[in-house]
Amino acid sequence: MTLTPERNAIPPFAISMGDPAGIGPEVVAKAWSVREAQGLSPFFVIGERRAIERIWDGPIATIATPDEARTHFSTALPCLQLDMGGEITPGEPNVDGAQCALHALEIGIGLAKSGAAGGLVTAPVGKTQLYSIGFTHPGQTEFIAERCGIARNNAVMMLAGPTLRVVPVTIHIPIRDVPDALSIDLIRTRALVTAKGLTRNFGIEQPRIAVAGLNPHAGESGNLGREEIDIIAPAIEALRADGLDITGPHSPDAMFHTPARRNYDAALCMYHDQALIPIKTLHFDDGVNMTLGLPIVRTSPDHGTAFGIAGKNIASPGAMIAAIRMAERAAYYRSIAPDSATETALD
Repeated sequence: MTLTPERNAIPPFAISMGDPAGIGPEVVAKAWSVREAQGLSPFFVIGERRAIERIWDGPIATIATPDEARTHFSTALPCLQLDMGGEITPGEPNVDGAQCALHALEIGIGLAKSGAAGGLVTAPVGKTQLYSIGFTHPGQTEFIAERCGIARNNAVMMLAGPTLRVVPVTIHIPIRDVPDALSIDLIRTRALVTAKGLTRNFGIEQPRIAVAGLNPHAGESGNLGREEIDIIAPAIEALRADGLDITGPHSPDAMFHTPARRNYDAALCMYHDQALIPIKTLHFDDGVNMTLGLPIVRTSPDHGTAFGIAGKNIASPGAMIAAIRMAERAAYYRSIAPDSATETALD
């Protein structure tokens, strides 16, 4: 895609390497290798360059500031070097690697907040290793939200691919806890942030949101559960009063076929797998995790560290490329319609 003058003015994008023993270094390097064919905007990776050199023999340019990335991008992968000091072995995570991943994430957030980077793309981290060094957040999303001063409920996880966007209302909790976690206020918050995020990051002026029921067949008028009657439907009515174009609760098993997906811009789902099974079925290799509600652009490939295949040169860069493209698109829409407010739920 040809860059307009406005897009050329967007600073290079920061990519935090993630765990250096995972596939993050490989997919970043492979994304840079196809930068011209894919029409990618300039980006730089934050992390230990030795992790890239272990799995790739392409050119790397060590940079000191994000501005230097644009100068080197056409001939080498720009790397804002972090010296972790310890051993780096693909597929064998360790404490030093976790420290490097966390440090890279901190720096990336700061650069995006200051405007030195056009946005932040986060490669996957190993949570077990992060927890071993005192990391207390459920994941990178919650950590980024905290560093940006955003309440946890106002940082909304959207999984997006070329033909589907989904938002889980509840995320990493047991299925048995989902009904008790649902509330009218939580659904309303997630939907409002989603609608504003669709406008701000995707340029959709009047977003259409479809809401899934919790129970089979959306509860069948209370015969298979009352959550649709007591919680979900009242939340939808309140959101319509807020001015949203929103429908539901829909039977979850009939929401994701091709004709149904043409009727909405995002699907609001009640729990993790209800959202992630369809997105990963349709877009396993090019799905993107985008955090809505932040003052910065943040995306991530929708996959994990894949330690089992790290260093084997078989990891697909598709999701990383898609994450960079989505960050670029969001930064562009924000640049042509600047808004000092983030997509917080209750203005």
